[in-house]
Amino acid sequence: MDAVLTAMVEDKIGPCERSRLLLQTAKEHLRFDFALALRSPATALQLALKALGLADGDGVVISALSPRYYAQVLADMRLVPLYCDVSYSFPCISSESIEKALMAKPAGIQPRCIVLHHTLGFAPDTASIAALGLPLIEDISQSCNLAATTEIVQGANSAGTSSEGTFAILGLEERDMLTSGGGALLFSMNKKDSSMLRGFSGIPPEYCMPDINAALATAQFKEAARNMARRQEIAQVYTQASLSTKHKRFVPLDDREYSNYTFALVLETGMKDVVAYARKKEIIVENAFEQSLAGTSVIDSVLCPVSYSLSLRTVLFPLYPRLRSQEAQRVSKLIMTLP
Repeated sequence: MDAVLTAMVEDKIGPCERSRLLLQTAKEHLRFDFALALRSPATALQLALKALGLADGDGVVISALSPRYYAQVLADMRLVPLYCDVSYSFPCISSESIEKALMAKPAGIQPRCIVLHHTLGFAPDTASIAALGLPLIEDISQSCNLAATTEIVQGANSAGTSSEGTFAILGLEERDMLTSGGGALLFSMNKKDSSMLRGFSGIPPEYCMPDINAALATAQFKEAARNMARRQEIAQVYTQASLSTKHKRFVPLDDREYSNYTFALVLETGMKDVVAYARKKEIIVENAFEQSLAGTSVIDSVLCPVSYSLSLRTVLFPLYPRLRSQEAQRVSKLIMTLP
């Protein structure tokens, strides 16, 4: 609040010094070569696709559990989405599901890149996906565990995704791991890839993040270590509680460190009953994929049946750094007694 109020009383609140400070602070944590601070993740995705030189009718591989704004950006750019399904045990796409989607693509559509969403904070197997030879745009908005983010993105580059390079999007919206109240960072890890992004350095200020938002994001970066430690404490309580229930958890690949973006359960029973039961206990339980492509019926349920099923059965429990221990215990008791 102090950071935002200070920005508000200054002479300028548009993109200026606070945005530059945000980029400097973010670079210390993420170690990127070059980044843009933008007004929205949608703008970041659009510029990343433009930087890769995509043209009308090109195909873009995306997960059926990606945010629904992906479809809008692709439609506005006249690109063709190639939807990938996931598995019941892991909410991110894999090299196998991508290959299956490419085999089923419409005739004449040339796949040009993969937008790899780290769904619910889980990190996909980026190395095997990069080996497919298409450039990657990684969306780490929900998986930004600052200690591991650099390793994730550098891993994609080291696998040789494409000479066209790899970009990463860090959304800073209300529901992302870090938030500025709105906005996103679009960055690249090396000078070769950065050269494509630097061409957008002169975009109009209306595309850039205002200083009020940048001030809040800078504070979030500085508090990230403490907040993530608190998330881990709460997640451990919930995980122990979930051992007593019949509902299933997603598990990170290869015991990779999870960002604890959220705590999700795939229900064996109907979501309606669980939501109603939680409401009686005065706890809000949310549909995990309500704003995803599958959850908003942007895609046909027959095309990606597993994603559609998960959109009807996956719920999120309150998990955020300001949650008090007493409140976390109430949620854990709810998890243990779910119908």
